[in-house]
Amino acid sequence: MKSATAAPGTVISSPDNALFKDLRRLVHGSTDYRKQGRFWVEGDHLVRAALARGVPPAMAVFSASFWPLVHVQYAQAAIKNIVISDNLFDQLSTLESSVRMGFVFDLPSTVPVQADAASVILDRVQDAGNVGAILRSASAFGFSQVIALKGTAALWSPKVLRAGMGAHWGLQLIEGASLATLDRLAVPLLVTSSHRGSFLHQMLQTRDLPMPCAWALGHEGQGVCAELEARADVHVRIAQPGGEESLNVAAAAAICLHASISGAGSIG
Repeated sequence: MKSATAAPGTVISSPDNALFKDLRRLVHGSTDYRKQGRFWVEGDHLVRAALARGVPPAMAVFSASFWPLVHVQYAQAAIKNIVISDNLFDQLSTLESSVRMGFVFDLPSTVPVQADAASVILDRVQDAGNVGAILRSASAFGFSQVIALKGTAALWSPKVLRAGMGAHWGLQLIEGASLATLDRLAVPLLVTSSHRGSFLHQMLQTRDLPMPCAWALGHEGQGVCAELEARADVHVRIAQPGGEESLNVAAAAAICLHASISGAGSIG
């Protein structure tokens, strides 16, 4: 590995530094990214995923002890490099075992809803791990658009980014949406339910699963709200012969999204 040889642009050693205070708020506030128009990722996996998609970070942050060891790829990835003391980096890090580097990205511009895109709708899904896992499944199974209704966990928060494992870079993400936003969709709306609708496996057998479509997934305890359920073109439930009352929403999402591409013959 070739380490960095360029000098850092800025060195910070004081916790009272204004830039460091902004970074700390950005890292530890789940919705501060909306105010600052940028977001934080930590470690090499997420930044590699971003670079692979042609998305460069606006700023790189390294600990003082790690800077001499930084691979040239990361030292040259961002427009601006910041080096901070190890103690200050520990105050930023959200990982138990940190590689002592983080990156700040500009928040993508708001984009209009793509009417014909295969989509996932999140209705007040509140657990960051669930939201990130659903984004990962959406990206894996060719659903390019995710519409998060108001009350859903912040899509660009550090916890959701970690759970998404790089999926964010391949998706069009719309958050804070209202139900009226869904009027712009021109694809069938499928709503998951634990107690009504056609069984998913039977729809696969009869090839009744539309694709592209929009899958609506609801709150971990309450499910999809009544207003969204009323909009459904199709209600779908997943058979559970083992007798459980319901499935985790991220697990249900993976099953439904995979079924869609299987029914459409998108996999070999």
